[in-house]
This record gives sequence, structure tokens and C-alpha cells, in this order.
Amino acid sequence: MRTFLHRLSILVLLLLSASNIVGSNICTSQGVTTCQQCLAVHPSCAWCSQEEFGKGGSSASRCDLRQNLLDLGCSDAALEFPSSSLAIHEDAPLSDKASGTADDVTQIKPQKLHMTLRPGDAKQFTVSVKQVEDYPVDLYYLMDLSFSMKDDLARLRTLGNELAVTMGRTTSNLRMGFGAFVDKTTSPYMYTYPPEAVENPCYGIHEKCQAQFGFKHVLSLTEKVARFTEEVEKQQVSRNRDAPEGGFDAVMQAVVCKDKIGWRSDASHLLVFTTDAKTHIALDGRIAGIVQPNDGKCHLDNDNIYNKSTVLDYPSLALMTDKMSENNINLIFAVTSYVVPLYKAYSQLIPGTTVGTLSDDSGNVIQLIEEAYAKIRSKVELELLDVPEELNLSFNATCLNGEVIPGLKSCSGLKIGDTVSFSVEAQLRGCPKEKRRTFTIKPRGFKDSLEVTVDFACSCDCEAKAEANSSLCSNGNGTYECGVCQCHPGRLGPRCECSVEDYSPSDDVNCISKPGSPLCSGRGDCLCGQCSCHTNEFGQVWGKYCECDDFNCLRFKGALCSNHGKCSCGLCQCDAGWEGENCNCTTRKDTCMSSIGLLCSGRGNCECGVCQCTQLGAYGATCEKCPTCPDSCTIKQHCVECQHFKRGQYIEDNSCSRICKDEIKVVEELVFHDKNAVNCSYKDVNDCVEHFQYYEDESGKSILYVVKEPECPEGPDILVVLLAVAGAILLLGLVGLLIWKLLVTIHDRREFAKFEEERAKAKWDTANNPLYKGATSTFTNVAYRGN
Repeated sequence: MRTFLHRLSILVLLLLSASNIVGSNICTSQGVTTCQQCLAVHPSCAWCSQEEFGKGGSSASRCDLRQNLLDLGCSDAALEFPSSSLAIHEDAPLSDKASGTADDVTQIKPQKLHMTLRPGDAKQFTVSVKQVEDYPVDLYYLMDLSFSMKDDLARLRTLGNELAVTMGRTTSNLRMGFGAFVDKTTSPYMYTYPPEAVENPCYGIHEKCQAQFGFKHVLSLTEKVARFTEEVEKQQVSRNRDAPEGGFDAVMQAVVCKDKIGWRSDASHLLVFTTDAKTHIALDGRIAGIVQPNDGKCHLDNDNIYNKSTVLDYPSLALMTDKMSENNINLIFAVTSYVVPLYKAYSQLIPGTTVGTLSDDSGNVIQLIEEAYAKIRSKVELELLDVPEELNLSFNATCLNGEVIPGLKSCSGLKIGDTVSFSVEAQLRGCPKEKRRTFTIKPRGFKDSLEVTVDFACSCDCEAKAEANSSLCSNGNGTYECGVCQCHPGRLGPRCECSVEDYSPSDDVNCISKPGSPLCSGRGDCLCGQCSCHTNEFGQVWGKYCECDDFNCLRFKGALCSNHGKCSCGLCQCDAGWEGENCNCTTRKDTCMSSIGLLCSGRGNCECGVCQCTQLGAYGATCEKCPTCPDSCTIKQHCVECQHFKRGQYIEDNSCSRICKDEIKVVEELVFHDKNAVNCSYKDVNDCVEHFQYYEDESGKSILYVVKEPECPEGPDILVVLLAVAGAILLLGLVGLLIWKLLVTIHDRREFAKFEEERAKAKWDTANNPLYKGATSTFTNVAYRGN
């Protein structure tokens, strides 16, 4: 029995090996006829350009697995089998500290690498990023000088030195600059009547202010803080007509005029935008007849005033994003509470932007800038520049705890000096026109970058030796290329020996896949014993029997393979980063990452880039909202500590503003909410019991109601303690005496009872004392003899 099984297993192995040689596989099943088509089928496919290959009646395909071609007699020199490769050309180590300069600082590694990729193949590499200590900072303060910011300007005049001292805690190399904006200098944005209002827009309210301007660059970036204070003191407010301001015009000029502003290439660039109003955006210029789009170029005249204010429209958000990325600018919106929701919406569309709530007189601007800079430095996010459309990149992030998070290209909650890494997979899904392309991967806001050069191995070396009108192709009826003839129109056959005008019914048997099937699957003509597939308006039809095409695959919302894959012979071959039968499911996980750094806040599963909340009561984009969850009080307790009391773990690791987005309301006592609310209590570091309520309103806003006065234990009263101790001692003494007296009394009573008992048992006469002896004794004389 064992011998039979052994022989059977050998037979199965032989059959499998034979099928690998002569059987169908992904390379032979596609029916390709050129070397370039073969390389595009699969990275494992090779092409044999040997002229004699397949002669002698063999039906072997020139496009096959490499080993199969060698086994079938193809010489190694005639094989076209380019392989993908990766080489690192520059890999300097990461720096630890900038020491006030950043000339030789390295914050990303490697810095240069080269790849060669075949269609469908992929290569992986790792990118490491580290934010060094003491990195230089350029801070440009861009201020709204419309009339409503009058008190803010007065307050800023006193804050220059304090701002420098505060930022000096994070860098020893700080430079500060100043610019101002109002709005476009044309109607209906400015006052044009009466004529006096042009020079003095405050004429109508009987005050004096400077003429309206679009953007004015006041002070280039400088290390001299006194110059900053001096220039700010010179400024006066202006006044415009409509409510929105022209701030985005100013942002664009501050970003692109890098020589006049003085942005250093080796520094962090902070652009602080302060306003209390909305801002005009692209296409708003049409109101004034301004239809020319913003060109994203510098237009400052000799007086450093924006001179295209009445010519160019306001910039679009997309143009601002491109220019900010190009110049490594981190934009900070310091705006009043009235417009915070609007600018938060803008920040969602402009990557690398943070929003802070400015007090009415800008008194908290220093704290706001400090927190915003800390937030910027606590996050690393990779951005991609000039990536070819045919190249698909997917990312896996390894952040602080060493956990690999698929689909994520950012890490948050970092401290200066932390190192994070990203695993990058580059997959070539098509062949560009160029044979070589270079693209860039860089952390947002960093000058450091990784330069990646890719060579596309889409063509065969033998194509360079192609012979047009070759005698090998039936006396010049085709081009001999890579071992096969590419026939002229109207000619068919391995050597172009057959004309389409020739027809023999006996040849039809070679065009039927199985008995009963139509010729060439009903999608081609049988010519000279070969299927000539029809052209199709929907795509390409191919295969030995025209059985394959690139348009009959599953669709999603009308898109073939969801536009995230390639249709090949009825099956979707998904691009990297996508999966599913119709490639509609992303493998990204960053969209499911909550502010506390957990996928779906630990309350659900990330499916196709969307959180499916599994814990009862949890909801929200990342399942972050759950007033009734058991862990809600624990999570919000830390937010109460950092937001209200300014202490705790989140303050220590500078993660409070990132994690806690709740509104704090101090109350005398907690009120009752019938739903979406939970009352919580905890004991703080002072051993006091804090009470708060976590509530989600109908709009989804998170509110923490904190009781003003905690319940703290009162301190001991020394006099009361002394009296209590003395009283306790006296009481213990009295109790001791009472116990002693009780024990003695009990003992005496027992002795007396025992005596009484013995006396009752006595047998003598109580009239005679048995112990009594008389005083007289009588003796008998035995020798006496009486008469």
C-alpha cells in the first residue's frame, strides 16, 4: 500500500511538472504576439527571440515562464527577461541636533535611490524621518489691518519681545518678519466716494487711517527683534468697504516672494495669518470685473506693495497648496472664534495648515503660535511630488510604538528627536512614454527630501535590431522583430505567408476552442487557420480564440474595475492600495485613524478605509463619539485635566490640542440630559473628587461640563484631635477600671458561693463544737487495787 502511494505521488509530480512546461499559464494564456506585449502580461513572463525557437512542429509560445523557455530549447542569450531592481545612491545618517544652523542637517534617509521596474512589478524601500532639535525658524507675521483689528495692532506692539523669548525656547536661531493686508484697491472692495475717502477710508466715521492697500511687505525676516517692534509701532489700520478681506492675496505673495521676504532654505517656515473676518477666494474678483486668474508669481514693486491687486483674481486653494508645498510653508490661521469654523474648513483643504482661536485683542497670539508650532512639530506627513500616473505608491507607517499601520503615510503625537519610518511599495501599472522619470518624497514643511529615479523596463533589447520588409517574412511582407514577423496589413501567418483573401474551410477547426463553440468565440474571423480578432469600440480583444478582452470586468458606479485596476480577460487586476473583485476597496488605514492614535478609536474595524463601529453606542467618522462607552470617562478625564486644569499627561507630551477637541464649560452643578450624556467622576492629584459630564449635542459637538468646585477632604482640627485623644485615653482608663472591678466582684461572689455550699454540706451538731477539748484529763492507774 505504501509503495502504491509513493508511486502515485511521483506520478502526480511528473504530471504537474509537465503541465508547467507545456500547459497554460498566465504568460501563454494571453495570446500575445510581440515581446513588448509579453513583458506587460506579468513580471514572471519572458520572451524568446531565437529564430529557430518553435520550429519542428512545436506549438510552444515565445511568451512563457523563463524556465519553461529554457527547457524548450531557447538559449539564455536570446531571452528577453528584464528584472526589477533597486539601488540606494545616497544614504547619509540622520542628524541629532541642528545647533542653530541647518546647512548639514539630515532629517530624512535615504536621500537618493534608483529603481528599475517592469510593468506589474513592485519594489519596496523604507524612508526614515527625524525632526532634529534646535532647528532654525523663520516666522512671518501677516496681519489684517482693517479697522476692526485696531485693538489687535495696539496689543501686538507690546508682544514682539515676548514672542521672541517664547519661540527662543524651541530654537536658538529665530528670524521674524512682518506684513499687512486689507483688500483689493478697487470698487466694490474699497471706499471711492467721497473723494476724501480714497486717501482716508475712515473719513465717514470722522477718524484718520491710512489709505487702503492689498498687501504690503513691511519687514523682511530678521534676527533683530527690536526692528520687528519698531516697524509694528509705525503701522496704522485702514478700512475697507465689504466684510471679507483680501488675505489670500497676501498669503500668496508672502509665500512666493521668498527673496524679498527672506525665507531661508534651511529653516522651518511659519506664516502666521491673523484676522477676525472672512476672506475672499478665487472667482470673487469677478464682482469687480477682475477675470484674470492668479498666476502664483511674485508681484511686489519697489515699495514692497502688491501691484497686481486690481489685475489678478484671488488665488484658489489648490494654487495656494501647490505654492506652499513648493516653498515648504506651514500656514497658521490665528482667527477669532466667529470665523474659526470657516478656517477649519479651509485647513481641511490645505494640507499642513493649523487653526487657532484668537482672542478679541490678540492677547493670546503668543500662546497660539507656540501651540501651533508644537502641533506642527508633533506630526510627520509625507507628500509626493511629480509621481507618474502609471506608478502606484502605497505606504505603511511605523510610528512610536513600533506598530505597523497599513495605508498610513503620517505619524502624529511625536516629540522633537523621535524617529519614524515608512515602508513604501512602488508598483508600475503601465508604461509611460518616457523611459525614465524622477519624483520626490518629502515630509510636509521640510526642505529635506528623497529623490527617486525610475527606469521603466517596458521594451525589449531585441526591438533595436528590427528588420523592416525582411526576407524572412515571406519576401518582405512584414518586419522581423524579436524572432517573429510583424505582418503588413492584409497578411497573416507566422511568416506572413498567408493573405486574408485566401480561405479554406478546413482551417476553421484551428479557430474553435471546443466542439460546439463559435469560430473565434464569435469575436473574430478565422483566416489561414488563425483568429483575427475584431476591433471593438470598448477596448482590445485578444487570445488564440479571441476569448480575452479588457472591458468585460466588474464595475463600480459605472467605472471599470472602479478605475483602480486593469481589466484582463474578465478579471480585475487591482492597483497597489486597492482590493476586492471590482477594486473598489482601499487598503488605506489613515482615514480610520482617530486623534488618539487608534484605528477607529479602538471601537470598530477599518473596512475599505471606513470605520465600521462595533461597540454599542459608538459613532463618528472614527468611532470617536461614544458617551455611553465604558472608556469614555477615562479618555475625557485626561482632556478635563489638560484643557481645564492645564496639567496631566497630555500637557507633558504636548498632545492636548491634538487629542482633545472638546468645549469646556464650567458649571455650578451638572444638569440632566436625556441622551448622549454620561456623568463621570475621578480623584485628582490633590485627592479631590472632580465631577464632569461628557455630552454630545445634536450637531456632534463634544462638550465637557466641569463642576466648578471639586469635593476635597477638609484638613484635621488639632484641638479636636487632642481632645479626642485625651478623651479616648480617659475612656480607656475608665473602661479598664470598670473591667477590673467587675472581675474582682465576680471572683468574690464565686468564693462566697463556694463557702456557702461547703457549709451547707456539714454533718455536726451546731450546739457542740467538735474541736472543743475540756481542760480536765482523767488517767487510770492500772496498778491500783482497790479494797
